[in-house]
Amino acid sequence: MAAHTSQSVAKAAGDDVENDVAARGPSRRTDSDSVGNVRRGGLRRALATHWYAWAMVAPVVLVLGVIIGWPLVRGVYLSLTDANERNVARTIGARHIEASYEFVGLDNYTAVLGDPVFLQRLVWTVMWTVACVSITFTLGLVLANMLNRDFRGRAAYRMALILPWAVPGFVSVFAWRFLFNRDNGILNKILDGGGIAAIPWLDDPTWAKFSVVAVNVWLGVPFMMVALLGGLQSIPGELYEAAEMDGASAWQRFRHITLPGLRAVSMTVILLSTIWTFNMFPVIFLLTRGGPGDSTEILVTQAFREAFIASPRDFAGSATWGVLILALLMIFALVYRRSLRKQGEVW
Repeated sequence: MAAHTSQSVAKAAGDDVENDVAARGPSRRTDSDSVGNVRRGGLRRALATHWYAWAMVAPVVLVLGVIIGWPLVRGVYLSLTDANERNVARTIGARHIEASYEFVGLDNYTAVLGDPVFLQRLVWTVMWTVACVSITFTLGLVLANMLNRDFRGRAAYRMALILPWAVPGFVSVFAWRFLFNRDNGILNKILDGGGIAAIPWLDDPTWAKFSVVAVNVWLGVPFMMVALLGGLQSIPGELYEAAEMDGASAWQRFRHITLPGLRAVSMTVILLSTIWTFNMFPVIFLLTRGGPGDSTEILVTQAFREAFIASPRDFAGSATWGVLILALLMIFALVYRRSLRKQGEVW
């Protein structure tokens, strides 16, 4: 009797467990299905609610994909081939010649990275970028501090200092090229009036490098000044008043209030200025065309030379230079972002 009772209890317990498992199994599937339905419903609601925003963004995404995405993919592909003007598809009169270039893998990258020219261009590009960005930032910070104070004619000074930013870049470069002219340039005329011999601004490698840096700084200072001036005006004036009442000197106020207050803006403009300067093709090409010789050639002008000046035009080599430039800038941006995160900056 006792054994029969214990067996009945065990059987009832087993049945309860099986029923509980069976009940929980479908409920789990039902929960996962409900989560999926909620997500799909949320996406549909978001599309239905913000359809106008999606419709406005879609053309921009499409245009960026066509203008940036396709050339980028095409460039990466060409860098893996031996394409040049002799083996690409072309039409001569009524005759169409099909492309005959072949896939060569990483041979182009091996050739470029093993060429001493790449290291020469890279070193000068880094020096050019560091010099331009550091001088531009320093001058922009000084001018922004000056224009952040109340004085007579401040609006006129602001307009005059922003003027180089409003003038098209190629116009400014051609104007500076006239100023740097060795025989008829205004700068040498002024020096000649003071009894100083004419300087070969664009004919000597050292002076040519100085000239391109000066022109790029002149073009970049307005942007840096405006950005930093906006950052200065966002710093509460009460901080300066409190520091002055505590006896802080002008340098101490600048070091402990101005610089920390400008940190976020400074990090952004330095990054943007670095990328722009690294790829600043117009100043180098229009002012010196990479000369004298190749003393002022940077990476981007070398890529242009491979594609449009060299004979035969090396499209694969130019694409390789372009991909390497992109890779260097991406590495710099990642390292820069990591350093900012270590300093507590969110970017």
